[in-house]
Amino acid sequence: MGNRLDGRVAIVTGASKGIGAGIARALALAGASVVVNYASDKEKAEALVTEIKAAGGNAVAARADISKAAEAQTLVNTAIVQFGRLDILVNNSGVYAFAPLGSISEEHFHRHYDINVLGPILVTQAAIKHLPAGGSIINIGSGVSRITPPHSTVYTGTKAAIDAHTGVWARELGPRQIRVNSINPGLVETEGTHAGGFIGSEHETFIANQAPLGRTGKVSDIAPLAVFLASDESGWLTGEVLIASGGVR
Repeated sequence: MGNRLDGRVAIVTGASKGIGAGIARALALAGASVVVNYASDKEKAEALVTEIKAAGGNAVAARADISKAAEAQTLVNTAIVQFGRLDILVNNSGVYAFAPLGSISEEHFHRHYDINVLGPILVTQAAIKHLPAGGSIINIGSGVSRITPPHSTVYTGTKAAIDAHTGVWARELGPRQIRVNSINPGLVETEGTHAGGFIGSEHETFIANQAPLGRTGKVSDIAPLAVFLASDESGWLTGEVLIASGGVR
């Protein structure tokens, strides 16, 4: 285990798989104690905690539906009770499903906005009661907010909101020396993008051909950026949106 984040405590929402799991693993490797949040996949979250502990790190799994204020507060309380403090919040939880404009339903809209937009607001509200000077909030946005692909009205709208919130929160929390930044990945290979049919598809080939680096992303391309933004090495960065897409714009 490293020491860049020794003594610090992090919450990573939606950390049972994909980018969230990769970030939780990387933060622990850098020395942070990590609260691994999950909504439904207890088995994977606990397996990740076991993996982190086996490597010499410190972690605990915590179930919470972050779109509910009481559960968001309970999630933050878990960090305080288990580890005594909170220094880093990674707002990673998210859902995505594409739909043509003409077929968007109220259910589709509210599911995305409740989890992707309201959820980060509620967890951040609870977290800022405890974050000290030097604390770091890392939002996970998406490259879609710049690319605006068709059939993504709702999902892209939620990620554009995260871009905006990053700037607003940076201004609000800057006087307390709490930094807020966003990582906006391009297409990344995860369980979700496999299940959604993106990986191995013509869409993946198209994206890879558009990328100056000639490929789509891996979780290992994203997780180190979160460690950087959580550490003192990024102490002069706030309100930034880092587009991690291999150069796709």
